[in-house]
Amino acid sequence: MGHAVGDPRGIYAVVMPGGGVEARFGRMFKHLPPFEPSDELLQALAARMVESRPPLDDVRFSTDGLDNTDLPAGYTYLGQFVDHDMTRDTTPLSQQRQDPYALINFDTPRFDLGSVYGRGPELDPQLYDGRQPGRLLLDEHDGVVDLPRTGTGTALLGDPRNDENLIICQMQLAFIRLHNGFVDGGHSFADAQRLTRWHYQWLIVHDFLPRIVGQGLVDQILVQTDQGLSVSNVFYKPTNRQQPMMPVEYSAAAYRFGHSMIRAEYEIHERRTLPIFSVDGADLRGSRPLSPDLVLDWNYFFEIPGMDPPDDRNFARLIDTQVARPLATLPPTVITPGPGAITALAARNLLRGKRLGLPAGQDVANAMGLTVLSNVDLGLSEPGWGGKSPLWFYILKESEILGGRRLGPVGARIVTEVILGLLALDRTSYFNARERFSPSAPTFTMGHLLRMANVI
Repeated sequence: MGHAVGDPRGIYAVVMPGGGVEARFGRMFKHLPPFEPSDELLQALAARMVESRPPLDDVRFSTDGLDNTDLPAGYTYLGQFVDHDMTRDTTPLSQQRQDPYALINFDTPRFDLGSVYGRGPELDPQLYDGRQPGRLLLDEHDGVVDLPRTGTGTALLGDPRNDENLIICQMQLAFIRLHNGFVDGGHSFADAQRLTRWHYQWLIVHDFLPRIVGQGLVDQILVQTDQGLSVSNVFYKPTNRQQPMMPVEYSAAAYRFGHSMIRAEYEIHERRTLPIFSVDGADLRGSRPLSPDLVLDWNYFFEIPGMDPPDDRNFARLIDTQVARPLATLPPTVITPGPGAITALAARNLLRGKRLGLPAGQDVANAMGLTVLSNVDLGLSEPGWGGKSPLWFYILKESEILGGRRLGPVGARIVTEVILGLLALDRTSYFNARERFSPSAPTFTMGHLLRMANVI
């Protein structure tokens, strides 16, 4: 759920002259031209991409028909957790200065829970419990289990983004506690780490992706061989298989579908509903110690095995061209205020796509051999568009046209090929295990993992 519009190191290498370069970032569709409508047109579009309703006092009052009752809201934040894991960058500052476009030094995007393990016990000892070898560090105060924090409340994490809101913070806690549970059960640190990573990867493939793109597409791309699992990708084929690039079509457009799934408010437990942002600070922003009244009841966010659903579980919003109203004015704790600061999330995404030279949605659909939606289909009537649309908007709108319960053809294909492709290329993933891995439960979901982590 990145918010930046600026000049992230490395990403502009792929939009420089000769944009076929692959480093930390690259292109899936190298031959397509960038789509460059005016900034004014993009900002006008962003102004229309805002839900009309404000945050509610209780999620049971959500009656506008834009809740996706097929998708509990926790999957929005599992998607954010996955995104942070894929885009973690630990390159030392000295190397960043020597390599400003990330053409040489870069980390491979892997689903390795870098936010949990950091660089390991030797390089990031502050994440580990020195009194109990193999365990990750936790803090207990006021009757709650919390992330370890400094005196100012800053969490000690492999990725500080995983403390930016109370939901992602407590998801981080669940993965730490899952690892510690494996250690307490007699596993070595290495085995506990491997089991935690593989259960997480299994969830992505068998729980998260099918809900977002459909089981049929996952089955179409995933191939079982004698050597393990592989993929039948058509579009995501990085030239360097040892250090595969992150496609900008994915990172700056397709995977940003989650922004439209965010609710303006969440019921965190019985009779306590909070907005994502508020003026008085009574909201879901993180970067603060947990208190007992802010501990989540995960049954409001996921289906938990053996538990009846609450009457008012949070559901994700439909994948469409609307974002929650609070995201139209991001607070100073998210966006540093100053002259020219752009505080609307939709505007930031659209402008970022232009800065990165993303191709038009119609051009990508055509390159994929899919039915191409016209600007009339998309509801873009201004002549300045030239019959084309921004890729992020196109992906959201194709989903909206199909009902918004999962991604449409362009978005689903990009997301699935990149995620499964990276897992297949990672020699340490469960795809490439010597013995076939599967969790204990035949239909293992995030609800099962939360039970295993003892956070229910």
